[in-house]
This record gives sequence, C-alpha cells and structure tokens, in this order.
Amino acid sequence: MKIITALLFLLVSFSPIAEKKITKTGTITFEASVPSFEEVKAKNETVTCILNTENGEIAALALMKGFRFKVALMEEHFNENYIESSKYPKATFKGKIENFEISKLASTAKEYTIKGKLELHGKTKDLNIKAKLKKNGESINLVSDFIVNVDDFDIKIPNVVSKKLSKQVNITLDFNLK
Repeated sequence: MKIITALLFLLVSFSPIAEKKITKTGTITFEASVPSFEEVKAKNETVTCILNTENGEIAALALMKGFRFKVALMEEHFNENYIESSKYPKATFKGKIENFEISKLASTAKEYTIKGKLELHGKTKDLNIKAKLKKNGESINLVSDFIVNVDDFDIKIPNVVSKKLSKQVNITLDFNLK
C-alpha cells in the first residue's frame, strides 16, 4: 500500500512547498440497480486520494477488490466477470479542481467542477464532475455524485442479466482529506 501511495504522489506534480491533503480511507459507493430487481450496490472504504491545496490538482486510487457487496456472489461476479479485477486491479482518477482556492473554503460546502481522467477497466475517459468541498477544521471534505456508463469502459454485461443491471452507474464519493 505504501508503494501505491508513493505512486499517487508522483501522479500529481507538486511544487516543493505545496501543502497536500490526503486520505487513505476515502469512500466510493456505486449503484447499478434496476427497479424491481435485487439491489446492485457496493462500497469501498479504502480509497486513497491526494489534493494539492496550492493548485487544486487531485489524484485518487481505488483497488477493485476493495468493493464490498451485501451478497458475496455479486462481489465474486463483479471481480471475476465484469470488472476483471485480476487483469484490471485498480481505478485511478487524475484531475484538477477548477478555480480552487483553499483560502475560500469555509464550513459551508461550495460547489466546484473537477475536470480529469478516469481510468477503469483498461479504458480512460474524460470526466467533468461537480463536487462540494468544505473545510472541517484542518481537513477538507469532498463529496460528489456522478454517473458513468459501463460502455465507456468496455464492461460487458451478459444478456442473461442485462435487464437486472443498469448501464448507467451512480457513483458517490466522500473523502475527508487531512
């Protein structure tokens, strides 16, 4: 895990005096449920995220095998059949928070746009997502909800279960960066 954290530091170019905020316990939740069928939802509470408070650059890494489902069989299918965790063990995001100024953060959340690239399942997609940031003591809390399309990442859903899974996956982020 230390190697992964070190690699994340290299992903974002920090100036020598830049202050960084980091978490290794960020949460990503995704849901691909369809009405009238069993809930398809998972949570990963071991996501690493680094924010350069000088320029708003941000990088995050989630290990695919860190996602936990209520149903063990769903977790197994997710890792083996859909996301292919052995072949594609991680998802990464590298981007920048537009118009970010740490001095303007307050205890009331303010909405920002984050532009960057999400790499998942061997594919890369440009994303523009809305996120709410607020200061919580010395920490910065980042919360976001957005949608990704499984087709953008070449994730195949077999016809047998295609009506039980949404191709539009709701993603929720919650990072408390210290």
